[in-house]
Amino acid sequence: MSYIVTKDGLKKLQEELEHRTTTVRQEIAQAIKEAKEQGDLSENAEYSEAKREQAENEARIAQLEVMLKEAEVVKHDGRIKGVQIGSSVTIVCNGKEHNFEIVGSNEADPTAGKISTESPFGKALMGHDEGDTVTVETPHGTTECRITKVS
Repeated sequence: MSYIVTKDGLKKLQEELEHRTTTVRQEIAQAIKEAKEQGDLSENAEYSEAKREQAENEARIAQLEVMLKEAEVVKHDGRIKGVQIGSSVTIVCNGKEHNFEIVGSNEADPTAGKISTESPFGKALMGHDEGDTVTVETPHGTTECRITKVS
């Protein structure tokens, strides 16, 4: 399985891995050390919590390593017409303008304007170009949107 990411998305994954393998690991190790110094570990909530955090961190590190190993970096190809991964898209829906960047599902962050190719808007926009009107199926019903810019 490959993970589709943009160049920025790859960089963020690499930065998160670096942060987790250095800073977070050290912080958790320190918390475990301090909890051990308190004595009886069988009823030590701080120790149990630190061990849980350690397990979660190590699981995320393993996940990030797999994602980076299998990452497929894609970028917007200006020679190809229409919306594609890496495209910045401006649309008008119900009189309101929205700006999105089309990304792989692992990078999606709708609050930051990054939508996945698998989201309702992403699916509707893929392959379409400036001036096209697309129909978007959302949980709240069908919406018509006009693409005003693709870059």
